[in-house]
Amino acid sequence: MRPDLILIGVVGRPHGVRGLVRVHSYADDPAALEGFKALVDDQGRNWSLRWRGADGVAELRDAQGQALADRTAAQGVVNTRLYVPRDALPEPEEEEFYHADLIGMEARENGQSLGRVVMVHDYGAGASLELAGGMLVPFTRACVPEIDQANRVLTVIRPVEVAGEEGRGVGSPKTPEPSA
Repeated sequence: MRPDLILIGVVGRPHGVRGLVRVHSYADDPAALEGFKALVDDQGRNWSLRWRGADGVAELRDAQGQALADRTAAQGVVNTRLYVPRDALPEPEEEEFYHADLIGMEARENGQSLGRVVMVHDYGAGASLELAGGMLVPFTRACVPEIDQANRVLTVIRPVEVAGEEGRGVGSPKTPEPSA
């Protein structure tokens, strides 16, 4: 896979019998997927997309402009990842980052490497960075005060809840004080 490609969506299950599919968009505005000149998959095939209804139902067309013919053809592209070139995306606002820009960065705390960012999770309550080895770090200014994109390094200050014993895992539970 080309390193300049950014994952923008994934093809889901077929919808109906006429070749339509559900597409899960990773764009802030799913309508933006229609505006890209070409979406590229893992095999280097170019696609265009047109939304056809609510709930992410879309028509995919190949580079020759042919839509998926039927449900069988739609089933054949389930789980296809759709990418766009990085330069086709707008530059993020200040203090905003594309996940792809963070993945692979080295995380350092007090000059010591904690590993590289392998995944960015965001389940709605705020993003967290998963480092190699499984450590999760809240992606907040307090925990990640500095990001050096040019050198692909970010500074981490782990809160006590993340640091834990010997710098790993979750902190130990407190022993309750006896009541008087």
